[in-house]
Amino acid sequence: MQLTRFSDLGLRVLMDLSVLAPDAVTTIAEVTERFQVPHNHLSKVVQFMGQQGWLHTVRGKGGGIRLAWPLQAYRLGQVVRALERTTEVIDCAEPPCVLRGRCSLKGLLDEANEAFYVALDRHTLADAVASPTGEAIVRLNRRSRSA
Repeated sequence: MQLTRFSDLGLRVLMDLSVLAPDAVTTIAEVTERFQVPHNHLSKVVQFMGQQGWLHTVRGKGGGIRLAWPLQAYRLGQVVRALERTTEVIDCAEPPCVLRGRCSLKGLLDEANEAFYVALDRHTLADAVASPTGEAIVRLNRRSRSA
């Protein structure tokens, strides 16, 4: 299973925001610089995450983004399901497969895919940023602010 770039960036944003003080915000430009990713792409990811209720977005001077929930509330399987926007590993209809309706591969892949999400649902954002990851993110944030 390979995640889309959209999901990768979404998870990175959540992890980056996890080390902020509770009422602190960061900007999309700062996150873009830290991860060296295209601003437009990251903006779309942040907009989607705001629509999901995962982020508080504050416009204007002094504005920015921050997590909306405690770290333990972000179940990784649920987050990845939403970011991926599809749960199908393969689509037998497009392009049409000549074995469609007579093949068990899709069912096997769907079962494995569901097991992937179930395994991720056992973990939260807090697990993803446990030591030493959280400390590495703090250092990354400090380094980008001092540059």
